[in-house]
Amino acid sequence: MISPMVLDAFGHDPLWVVLVKTFLIFLVLVLLTLFNIWFERRVVARMQHRLGPNVHGPFGLLQSLADGVKLALKEDIIPKAADKVVFILAPVIATVPAFVTFAVIPFGPEVNFFGHRTPLQLTDMPVAVLFVMAVASIGIYGIVLGGWSSGSTYSLLGGLRSSAQMISYEVAMGLALVAVFMYAGSLSTSEIVAAQDKWWFGLILMPSFIIYTIAMIGETNRAPFDLPEAEGELVGGFHTEYSSLKFALFFLAEYINMATVSALATTLFLGGWHAPFWIDHVWAGANQGYWPVLWFFGKLLSFIFVFVWLRGTLPRLRYDQFMAFGWKRLIPISLLWIVTVAGIRVITLENTIDREALLIGVGVLAALFLVLFFIPDPDRDADLADRGLETSSTTESTFPVPPMPAGGAVRGAAAPITFAGAIQPAGEEI
Repeated sequence: MISPMVLDAFGHDPLWVVLVKTFLIFLVLVLLTLFNIWFERRVVARMQHRLGPNVHGPFGLLQSLADGVKLALKEDIIPKAADKVVFILAPVIATVPAFVTFAVIPFGPEVNFFGHRTPLQLTDMPVAVLFVMAVASIGIYGIVLGGWSSGSTYSLLGGLRSSAQMISYEVAMGLALVAVFMYAGSLSTSEIVAAQDKWWFGLILMPSFIIYTIAMIGETNRAPFDLPEAEGELVGGFHTEYSSLKFALFFLAEYINMATVSALATTLFLGGWHAPFWIDHVWAGANQGYWPVLWFFGKLLSFIFVFVWLRGTLPRLRYDQFMAFGWKRLIPISLLWIVTVAGIRVITLENTIDREALLIGVGVLAALFLVLFFIPDPDRDADLADRGLETSSTTESTFPVPPMPAGGAVRGAAAPITFAGAIQPAGEEI
């Protein structure tokens, strides 16, 4: 059941409360970005048996601030071939939506805010989650325009890759949320949080949670899906030609987008600001006052840790594998899961079909889907054979392997050594 604190609690705040809330959200996001940069560097350093930032401030906490000041003081360069107006506006277009999306994220219940009762949320609406998805998609324009306006081939390729990647994984991300909407009966973030007062949707809708978690990593261009910034192919991606504060804005947008998708995952799947591990059953005040803010940011930072953990452990995928995974794996699985959840909800609410028969039918369909999922593509194998390529039989991947030349030298065999113009036979000492 949804708690009484729904949409009626919003839209009644005086102007000063709205301004204070807005300023606090902006301040929290900026400080959270500085902390996340430090946190990422420290965690990756520990994974690699290094110290990481530890000089500026206690535990190196001021290192991110020093880096920001350094970026601001660097020379601001605009390439000759760049479209100057678009080149300057692109970082702003990428950054502003990242801040706006937090307007509908609930941080806690109603509290006494400087003598005024108000929810710990700037605003809410009946389609708040769609608002987040729509505003976040505007940031794609900043990335693709930044790559195009630079007048550089490398930047253009990086911008196109990034836009294709973000659009592709937004589809899977949106489909993963449909099951949440069906169970909550609403698209309002505060009502979705209220619907999880007993069971989190991350537990009862585990496939949606897993799909969303994978899609949010691809959506934010983070490792192992950071193909738009692959150094070996594209130098630096869409922001190759950017420097100084404009580069810092792109950097800021990336880390705020990480916080945005993490906050959305917390809101939709982990109960939002509700106390974890059902602490509220033992402590009655766990979900009252400002304590829920602590639970919310604890869950959010756990997602940030997953981002950092993946960056420190996994290598990049090939771009074709990455795009095929999104379109051929995540989206079909999402569609099948939506149909399954819809059927279960109809049966649960109307009680028209035997539940045991339904579960058997779902099991048969799942088994059939898994069989079809792992069957290799015969058309692709035939195409590789026509081109004279072989597929590796030792692994599941169908990465094309060129045939060995007939009579060619074996890799690793001893070769003649040339020294001062003379040829030394293999196997003899110099």
